Amino acid sequence: MKTHAPLVAVSLKYPEEADAPLITAKSHGLIARRMIEIAEENHIPVVHDDVTANVLSLRQIGECIPECTWEALSAVFASIKEIEERLDK
Repeated sequence: MKTHAPLVAVSLKYPEEADAPLITAKSHGLIARRMIEIAEENHIPVVHDDVTANVLSLRQIGECIPECTWEALSAVFASIKEIEERLDK
């Protein structure tokens, strides 16, 4: 019998003065699902990546993301920025 790992959600913020994005919230299970719902209700981009979310969930809120996730997340932030720029036009 295969069991499913609980849903993991991690929110990030990338202040201009920061060296890397910061973890601003994280949760598992029902609260993680609610975090995603709130983000979607407020038109905040949501990216589903279980591996990266699990790695980030091991860090503390307020910490910068670990260097091993920089490459994967740089593509995410670039895509989000591109979408936001298109919406602003």
